[in-house]
Amino acid sequence: MTASLDRIAAIVLAAGRSTRMGGPNKLLLEHDGKPLVRLAAEAAVASGATPVVVVTGHQAEAVEAALEGLGVQFVRNPRYADGLSTSLQAGVAALPEAADGVVVALGDMPLVDAPLIRRMVAAFEAAPGSVAAVPVHGGEWHNPVVIARALFPEIAALTGDAGAKKLLERRRDQVIEAPISDIAVALDVDTPDALAKLRDVAPPA
Repeated sequence: MTASLDRIAAIVLAAGRSTRMGGPNKLLLEHDGKPLVRLAAEAAVASGATPVVVVTGHQAEAVEAALEGLGVQFVRNPRYADGLSTSLQAGVAALPEAADGVVVALGDMPLVDAPLIRRMVAAFEAAPGSVAAVPVHGGEWHNPVVIARALFPEIAALTGDAGAKKLLERRRDQVIEAPISDIAVALDVDTPDALAKLRDVAPPA
């Protein structure tokens, strides 16, 4: 089955404080002449997922300005300092009832492209009854993940600085694991070392 994406939305999480980067807002750092968050959002838009909801918080105005013209929907999370779970909840709450599921992408993963997102949606749609599809690289779960609407109520009950991973681990038998060889799913640029690795793996053109 191929991914239709006509009932799959996307959330780009872009509210964090970038504390591990040691100063600058990681989402506004550039790669190939564009802010990292714009690369992430462009991939979500190009994948065909609709709507694409970008959750902002820390330096919201600057992050939103970096995404000007993309046609994404912004949701500001006033509780972003309370952790990732609050941003995920804000994004899910903004989704239309017609959405059967959502791709959850991170704003600091600039190498995740539209074909990769479509591949994850295809894995999810090929397994009716699954609650999620996750990419597996190096034997570990990574991002972006696709989450079924059935889990939205449980997402609303999450707390702290964590996404849906623990929730999915409790339902592992209903989670589709998609082997992905591309380092893109494992490279989130949240530290200076990760930024250096990005430059090594994908030097700017």
